[in-house]
Amino acid sequence: MTNRLADTLSPYLRAHADNPVDWYPWGSEAFAEAQRRDVPLLISIGYSTCHWCHVMARESFADPATAALINRDFVAIKVDREEHPDVDGAYMAAASAFTQNLGWPLTVFTTPRGRTFYAGTYWPPEARQPMPAFRDVLAAVHEAWTVRRAQAEESADAVTEALARAAASTPSDLPDAAALAAAADTIAQREDTLFGGFGGAPKFPVATTLGLLQTPLVRREAPDAAAAAGRALAAMSASALRDADGGFFRYATQRDWTVPHYERMLTDNAQLLLVALDAGDTSTAHGVAAFLVGTLRREGGGFGSAQDSESWIDGQRSEGGYYLRPVSERAGLEPPAVDGKVITGWNGLAIAALARAGAALGESSWVQAAADAAEFVLRVNRDSTGALVRASLDGGASGAVATTADVALLADGLFALAGATGEAVWAVEARRLLDTAIEGLDGDPLLAAHGISASPDQTDGDLPSDAAAVAAASLTAWRLGAGDRYREAAARRVREHAAQAVSQPFAHGSLLRVAAGLVDPPRQLVVVTEAREGALASAARTADADVIAIVTPVQARAFADAGFELFEGKGRGGEQAFDCRAFVCRLPVSDPAELPLSR
Repeated sequence: MTNRLADTLSPYLRAHADNPVDWYPWGSEAFAEAQRRDVPLLISIGYSTCHWCHVMARESFADPATAALINRDFVAIKVDREEHPDVDGAYMAAASAFTQNLGWPLTVFTTPRGRTFYAGTYWPPEARQPMPAFRDVLAAVHEAWTVRRAQAEESADAVTEALARAAASTPSDLPDAAALAAAADTIAQREDTLFGGFGGAPKFPVATTLGLLQTPLVRREAPDAAAAAGRALAAMSASALRDADGGFFRYATQRDWTVPHYERMLTDNAQLLLVALDAGDTSTAHGVAAFLVGTLRREGGGFGSAQDSESWIDGQRSEGGYYLRPVSERAGLEPPAVDGKVITGWNGLAIAALARAGAALGESSWVQAAADAAEFVLRVNRDSTGALVRASLDGGASGAVATTADVALLADGLFALAGATGEAVWAVEARRLLDTAIEGLDGDPLLAAHGISASPDQTDGDLPSDAAAVAAASLTAWRLGAGDRYREAAARRVREHAAQAVSQPFAHGSLLRVAAGLVDPPRQLVVVTEAREGALASAARTADADVIAIVTPVQARAFADAGFELFEGKGRGGEQAFDCRAFVCRLPVSDPAELPLSR
């Protein structure tokens, strides 16, 4: 049999199209059917490169007997967490009331209105202590719904109300330099001084945390903590976490960075490209960029979301087997599949990374790849009204709405592309998108229709939180001269979460990075020249600055005419470099030797 998943735009859902489970995609039809039958919803959330999602699919969802139990007692919904991050976040938050072992696959049981009364992650087909068999879980949940329904509904309502209360935040003052230095030192206390990185097993790259440690403020106020970022990158780059082709795996299951979880994510690699750039590790930067452009880039220019951990070798599914072969032996093997979903915000991360790194390292092909991705996303990832959507696949736009982080991350990527190319049109579009993110997006309409709060969690996961993404793009807009209201937009979001961020810095690296950028006055370099590859422009690209813009006189005027005040009056005097601190510029210079490289 085939279910309703075959025609969806998610490779993860399509992989379950032939299951005997009568799956529904996320949508109102499933909710209506659950209410008609008066049975619970079973919501299964995962993603296409998730190893344990594949395992549970083979063991349980492909099993006719297990599927019969699901079809008889539940309405089953399959959700791609990468396509519906708001849904994943809401149910992950609800699941935390029932288990501390959170992850994917996430298995959630809800009332017909979508309110959670029980949840877990992977369950095996047969009991393995301490895990019960999945069929036993199904039977117990069915019994709870039919015999103790009032208790189940009361529990579901309590979880929903608790999450709604948790979404409220208490603003505080912006952290000062001393508070940010102390936060960095707190992070550094978790450093694994033997193997590099932070914490024990499993060990993640934590790119957002590394980015905080690399800020000028932390380098100045907490140099020992800042040095930990370089040590972590060096350890990861030299370890099994990094494939021979230059791309990084999701995480290592062992403290010494061995036995990786072999999926490779766009999010991790885009952010680690910037970590490598800021660390001066050009070899690692080139390897990551090669992976992004050579493996994850899709036809048309967008970037796929991830490369799978599994592949077919000698007729069998092998987790990691492809990556364990030397590169010279891989040519004859089918490589692990790439999830071709072009996710709006994730592509924003890639655009920013390739634009910045390409400009700094003189790799024009990386900048062009960033521009191609930007054009693709802005053209394809839209609904019939022109609004951005979450993702697309093979040129078809998803029905899932874009998140606040999607829009903000894309905006920040376009700002970086404007700086790398000198083309103001990218900054104008970035500012327009950022304004919509600042105003606020509605989020998933089905969650809202059923009174289910989005996750209150504003910590970093594998990418910046919604609040941090908006704050970061707003800070960039202000630094480019878009106006003081953008600085205030950044500061407002930092204030909303500052108390929690300072007390839990490891989980709020992105937001604290913005806070550091609000404390220190920005250094802005604008070089006006007809020779983009000349000596003056080349010197500026190696400088330590928050904004580096190489523009022609015509481009400088275009930025100024578009309302970016940093460029006002800077296109009239021949080849000149303007070294500015918070918009106060020194006398321009034309000799590269007169341009300071450090702050």
